[in-house]
Amino acid sequence: MASTDIYELTNAPITAHSFNKDQLVVCPNTNDAQIYQYGHSNFKLQDTLKGHDKVITSIDFAPNTNRIVTCSQDRNAYVWTNEGGIWKPGLVLLRINRAATFVRWSPNEEKFAVASGARCIAVCYFEEDNDWWASKHLKKPIRSTVCSLDWHPNSILLASGSADMKARVFSSFIKGLDKKPAASVWGDKLPFNTLCGEYSTSRGGWVQAVAFSPSGDALAFAGHDSTVNVVYPQQGADPVVLNISANTLPFRSLIWTNEQQIVAAGYDCAPILYETKDGRDWHFAGSLDMGRKKASQAASVLSRFRTMDSRGEAENDTTLNTIHQNTINEIRIYEGSRANVTKFSTCGVDGKVVIWDFDPSQLVTDLSSLKL
Repeated sequence: MASTDIYELTNAPITAHSFNKDQLVVCPNTNDAQIYQYGHSNFKLQDTLKGHDKVITSIDFAPNTNRIVTCSQDRNAYVWTNEGGIWKPGLVLLRINRAATFVRWSPNEEKFAVASGARCIAVCYFEEDNDWWASKHLKKPIRSTVCSLDWHPNSILLASGSADMKARVFSSFIKGLDKKPAASVWGDKLPFNTLCGEYSTSRGGWVQAVAFSPSGDALAFAGHDSTVNVVYPQQGADPVVLNISANTLPFRSLIWTNEQQIVAAGYDCAPILYETKDGRDWHFAGSLDMGRKKASQAASVLSRFRTMDSRGEAENDTTLNTIHQNTINEIRIYEGSRANVTKFSTCGVDGKVVIWDFDPSQLVTDLSSLKL
């Protein structure tokens, strides 16, 4: 079983979280973001970011520039910068008329992308002359709410997952800001809004999570149809799309831990491992949460009969045999590089943030052994 550090921060659902060194920023399903300072055994509330009018939907912490970006159902995004110990919001011109749903910094931290219910993605960059973050929109051929995003390592290509049951790869190249990227399996001519690939879920579910592989040469996405799909684009040929049907509930988030392993998490309340040896034969490996043994409670025969008579049941135990007691909303890399993740973190509807040790060689347990 993977070693874990469990932190119960709140009784409310945690909709999003992001780490940066010894700091953690979370949204407890409100219009505020809370910044915690990490101690030896717990987190201490350090600051609260106030500015949004409605629930914050996504958060991302830029590790090098120490900037936080938040987006919300109020159709706004803010870039928070720490000036003299005070977090100050920066203006972002999103120009959207529906809720912002997801946000991520590019790897070089010069841009960030905001998904929305307005059937577009706002790619934001800083304009020094005006002292604000301007945006350009990726629109066609998106036909519904964009649920998730992920950046390619080159900070140019952007993957999206939408409620129109499609995963797409776009070019977000901005002239005057980005350097011309090297040719890759996704293409060589990449002006802004170039569609480099469009892929469907195998059984018709909206796409809730997308992630590029560490090299950027493959794309994984999870659908609400309980599938994980892996795409290998081919230059001058049709892409290879592998569909992996899961015997679990749908996933809400996934990450690559290396080129041969993917960890996904969602409505089954446990992180699930998928792996391959040859890059083609992907398969379900098992759960990284082996569950906890419950302490047996001795009860008299009379009390058991009373419970059966009054409630129609012998026991009233609603505790899941997993660390998270409700849906896992998000999974993020905590320690290590994209090519070699050694720890990852999860947050859930149960108000917990959990840090998991990850050893690629560890044994996993079959999910069927969990009591859900």
